[in-house]
Amino acid sequence: MKKINTHTMPEEPWTSPKGKFSVTSKNVSHALGRDPASTDLMRRHPFDVEISRVPAGKTSFPFHSHSAQWEFYHVVSGKGFARDSEGETPIEAGDAFMFEPGAAHTIRADESCDLVFYVVADNPIGESCYYPDSRKWLVRSPQRSLIRSEPLQYLDGEE
Repeated sequence: MKKINTHTMPEEPWTSPKGKFSVTSKNVSHALGRDPASTDLMRRHPFDVEISRVPAGKTSFPFHSHSAQWEFYHVVSGKGFARDSEGETPIEAGDAFMFEPGAAHTIRADESCDLVFYVVADNPIGESCYYPDSRKWLVRSPQRSLIRSEPLQYLDGEE
């Protein structure tokens, strides 16, 4: 059995260039040996566990949906909002909720306090994400790439 103590794990910060998005994470699965690049489920693990902290007034990531991934959230402390296609829902310590594949979502901390939560996600191979606000796709196979496309006529650029 491999054991770690999440209290001793360092937080890994990420902030967008203009500071709208910010989150620090403790990737529990990686610390337990998960190899995200592997297609071997014994090395990849069937689910991913992360402890995330969103600073007061910040949003974790841009509004997005996953093509195949499920995400389960459990709020440990603080309060904030979970945004989905129906709007924002207040969340607080003790709340648990899920987003299924195709359900766009993001998490925002209240202005008064940081928001800490667990995320448990399955690890589908070939997963991609769609960002409805900016109309772009993140494709993870074989490498991580962001793309955007506008509708075109069939013969555009051909004649």
